[in-house]
Amino acid sequence: MSKRKAPQESLNEGITDFLIELANYEKNVNRAIHKYNAYRKAASTISKYPNKIRNGEEAKKLEGVGAKIAEKIDEFLQTGKLRKLEKIRNDDTSSSINFLTRVTGIGPAAARKFFEEGVKTLDDLKKVEHKLNHHQKIGLRYFEEFEKRIPRAEMETMEVLKKIDPEYIGTICGSYRRGILCCLQSFSLPLVFLNTKQQNIQIICS
Repeated sequence: MSKRKAPQESLNEGITDFLIELANYEKNVNRAIHKYNAYRKAASTISKYPNKIRNGEEAKKLEGVGAKIAEKIDEFLQTGKLRKLEKIRNDDTSSSINFLTRVTGIGPAAARKFFEEGVKTLDDLKKVEHKLNHHQKIGLRYFEEFEKRIPRAEMETMEVLKKIDPEYIGTICGSYRRGILCCLQSFSLPLVFLNTKQQNIQIICS
């Protein structure tokens, strides 16, 4: 597989990274989708902010950033870490389930089941590969490749595919559409095409 160039960093990458980590924890461990959506929305908004955020009060002026998230931003900017995240990372259950869901094809329910069976790492997964479905085996095999960030500049090269046929209207979805500089865990970049004559939708992943 081809090697990608180093991704462009966001001015507030440290903040967006911890928000995405919290979002994944809420989805994968707590199954709190409303909190997951709130953290993801804040991360998306901040990733598009053109200036380096100096404090939580400044962040609160942005859409999707409430008082609680602003407090976390202040804590992170002042200390370089977040107590809540430190606690999550040090909790064996939370950290293991979060990690396992990073393998493509393994959702929160499957991750918890694997954890309860003693599976916590990639090496553990390899030992029970016979229990994985086809999608999960691919996720395990190409785990490191899937973990790479795709720079927005590279995603923009896919824009040409939107014009391959005048009968189709195309759009690039996912993190690209949300304006994020680097697509995380997105080896597949979804392209959605609408056939203007047949009115059917086709999804293509690169």
